[in-house]
Parts: sequence; C-alpha cells; structure tokens
Amino acid sequence: MLKINFLLAITLLLLCSCKIEKDQLNKWISYDESYEIKKNVSHSLERMRYLRIQSKHTDKNSFFIPFQDALLNFSNEEYEKLKPLILEKDILEIQNNIKQGKITYEKLCLFYLYRIYLFETNKNTYLNSIIALNPNVLINAKKKDQNRYKEINHPLYGMPILLKDNIDALPMSTTAGAAALRNNIPINDAFIVKQLRKKGALILGKVNLSEWAYYFCEGCPLGYSAIGGQTLNPYGRMKFETGGSSSGSAVSVAANFAVAAIGSETSGSILSPSGKNSVVGLKPTVGLVSRSGIIPISSTLDTAGPMTKNIIDNAILLNAIIGEDPNDSYSFSSKPIYYQGLDTVSLKGKRIGIFRKFEKDSLMKQVLIKLRKAGATIVSLVSPELKLKKFRKLLDIDMKYDLPEYFNNYASDQLPFDSIEDIIAFNNKDSILNAPYGQKIFSRIVKEKRDKEDFLKEKKLLMTTAKEYFNDIEKHDLEAIISIDNYTASFAAAAHFPALGVPMGFRKNGQPQNLTFIAPSKKEQTLLELGAVFERINRVRKLPLLYE
Repeated sequence: MLKINFLLAITLLLLCSCKIEKDQLNKWISYDESYEIKKNVSHSLERMRYLRIQSKHTDKNSFFIPFQDALLNFSNEEYEKLKPLILEKDILEIQNNIKQGKITYEKLCLFYLYRIYLFETNKNTYLNSIIALNPNVLINAKKKDQNRYKEINHPLYGMPILLKDNIDALPMSTTAGAAALRNNIPINDAFIVKQLRKKGALILGKVNLSEWAYYFCEGCPLGYSAIGGQTLNPYGRMKFETGGSSSGSAVSVAANFAVAAIGSETSGSILSPSGKNSVVGLKPTVGLVSRSGIIPISSTLDTAGPMTKNIIDNAILLNAIIGEDPNDSYSFSSKPIYYQGLDTVSLKGKRIGIFRKFEKDSLMKQVLIKLRKAGATIVSLVSPELKLKKFRKLLDIDMKYDLPEYFNNYASDQLPFDSIEDIIAFNNKDSILNAPYGQKIFSRIVKEKRDKEDFLKEKKLLMTTAKEYFNDIEKHDLEAIISIDNYTASFAAAAHFPALGVPMGFRKNGQPQNLTFIAPSKKEQTLLELGAVFERINRVRKLPLLYE
C-alpha cells in the first residue's frame, strides 16, 4: 500500500511538473514598478529617472506562443549542454560545431529562443530587448538543416540574426517602437533583409530601440519605446544607460540572445550602444549598405550596420548585407568585405591619430601603451575648432520629407498615416500611454518651413566642414583616428566616414567603454583590420554576470 501511494505521489508530482512547465510559457506577469521608478528618481543622469519601464502595449507571453511545443520539449539540461558550444563563440566556431555534428541549426535557434524566454520573462533579469520573434524561424531552421549540403554558400547560413525594429522583415510588423505603427506589416523585406536571406541567415526577430531612432522626444531615456518599454543594460540594469538608438541590438548581442544583430545609425546610434554594452559596432560609409525598407530619420546620414560580439562576426555580417540598391540614391557598388585573414594582420608601420582631449581618459592611456607595443605609431593631434552648424536642422528637414516617403513606398497599405502630423495626432489621443516623455522633436519638425532644395547649400557646407575635421588623416598619412564611444560620431556622420567601435575595457564602476576607429569613406576593410589587431591584444569583452 505504501509503495502504491509512493508511486501515485510521484505520478502526481510529474503531472504537476508538466502543468507548471506549460504555465511557465505564460508566466510573465506585469508588476507594480513604482518602487523601481522611485529608486531611480535620484539617478545622477536625469534621463535615467524613468517614468515607465514595462511596455503597456506588448504582452511578452505572445512572443513564445508559436514555439510552445518546442520549448516544452527543450530541457534545461540540454540548454546547459549547448552553452559551451554557443555562448560567446564566433560564427566560424559555431559553424564548425555544426559541421562536426555537435549541434544543428534548429537546436541553435531553439537555444536562443529558450535563452530569451528564460531571461526576458524573469522579473529580475528581463532587459526589454526583444520586441517580436519571427514565428517561422524554427521551421526555417529545420529547412537549413535539411538543405545544408546543397545550399550553404556563406558563413552566415543558418545563423539567427536579430534586427532593429525600424527594418522591414516579414511576417513581423515594423514599429520603430511607436504605438502608431504596431500593425505596420510592410509590403516587403528591406533590401538588407533580402541580402541576409540570400546568404541563408535566419531572421530570429526584432529588437527594441529608442523610439523613432531617438528623434522623437527631448531629454527622454535612451532605449525607451512605447512598444518595447525601457531597454535595460545587462551590465547594470537601471544603473547604466543602454546607449541608443540601437539599444536592443547592442543589449541582445551583449546578453547572447542571438549570433548577431543589425542596428542603424544617423549620428551615434550604433557607436553609442555598442560602447555601453561591450559590443563591436560598425557604422558604415553611407551608401555601402542599402536603406530601402528602413524607417528613416535622414536620407543624407542614415545607414544600417552590424553589431556583434567580435570583429570576425562583424566582418562576416557586413560582407552579407552590402550591395548596390537602385532604390537608394546614395547606394554604390563596392568591393567585397574580407573576413579571411583578419587573424594575421599587424599594426607594424600603422600610423594612428588621436585628439589630445581623449588621451587623458584612464582606459585610453592603457590602450595607447598596448597599441604602441604592437607596433603602431600614435600621432597626437589638436582637435580642430569646428562646429557643425545646423546639423539638427538637416535632420529636421530630412525627416519631414523622408518619413512620408517610407509610408508611401514601404509601409503597410493599411497604415492610416501620411505625415508626422498624423503621428502626433495619434499620440495625443492618449499621450500618457503613447508618449509619456512628450514628442517635442516631432512637434518642432512639423513647424519646419524649408524644403530640401532650399537647404542644399547649407547641407553641403556642413558636410564639407565635417570632412575638414579629419584633415589630419591625409596630412599625417594616418590609417585612422581613434576616439571613445560616440564622442566624434556627428563629424563622422556628416563626413560619411565609417567608424568602428571595439570593446576597450570597463570603467571602475563596471560600465563598458569602446575604442572607436574612424577612417575615410569606403575604408571599412582598414577599420576591420585595425579592430582585429586591437581585439587580439586587448581581449576584455566578457558576458554580463547575470547572463552567464
């Protein structure tokens, strides 16, 4: 009798365990965040004094509905077994593990879905980095396994990639984080998404961002959007800024929620979050990567770019997304980006410039010693006394006309908006819900009277001034100029110079910081080579403690 009761108890326990597991797929419960908000009221950074953390528009549980059965059948034991094969590994290492039969593309994808589920539905670890998951991604991963031997043509084949949610990718909405665009199912994939799919990449999902790419509200937190809520930094949740506007792209890569991510930058939006999250981020020359099917700020300065854990992945991802696009007026035909041989490049004979104002930084001092020891000649420079007058005016004018073009040519046919005025009117219906930090920049843009043609002369002067800022590159025969995070981003943006951020270390308080290389237009290969050597002599990137 005792034995029967014991067996019955075990059976009931197992049944209960199953039930609990199924319930866990709907376990995210919105909670009272007033304590956390109150705790941040005295934060030293005013824009980190949050008004809201959780999204009022999105139910995280809905992300995982398409993967319910797969997640239930994926054990924590299996997850732990796969960790050493995937976490912090580069693309070539993962592909080698797949080639050896240690893992499949389906398991790789499932690993990331499980990891996202594990951390994003936990009140103590969520980062609000994910806005949507691609419901077809596991089906597509299975096909990659079935067709690997006849289809594989690029290292990105079968690799799960996350996209900033201003990039069109079916069947998901493209929201720019805005409540007004929550049902914006675009008419097609963005050009760069087509490029990714051609190489066999898996689109895992969409990531959070500073709403409207941080050109919407003034003084508001970096990484906040109505749809995604407040993106949090994995190295210090609610302690450190995420950077922006490609906040979710950097955070998701830092936390190993995907192999890599795509971000976008107008001025600092890749470099800033890359630096704040110990991620390698490349802002390409405008025109190297298509902008078609990406919600714009400025057709003059916008570009998408790769955000990765390391240089080799950055080069591989950039290699996959470049291509001339007839629908992008700045697009140009380019040479391939080479990821082979980056492990053999040297700094010997390389001349690198640095503005003296950055030499005082404590991490930079250590970096300069390492660069010199590796053979580089460091040239100290005086920062030019130049200002980018009317930089914001350029963004205002471009966005006023570029955003309606996106609505007309790429957005859902059902979208009831034609202009920024329409978005403002929508948000005003419930401003506390849709725009808790206001929409001051949008309100300023609609008052702008000048058009693009009228501003053309001033735009050319602005871009010429930005290039003059980097005259020392040619004058001193430099490979590049180095900076910190996004400190020189506006000049690089207006000059159409590419910039590469690479982890340089952590400040005393634990906040990450990047070394940024800036080179003349179309010199991405040079940047990647410099970055590869620097990464090799300064391996500092590490997984955030909570996400190991």
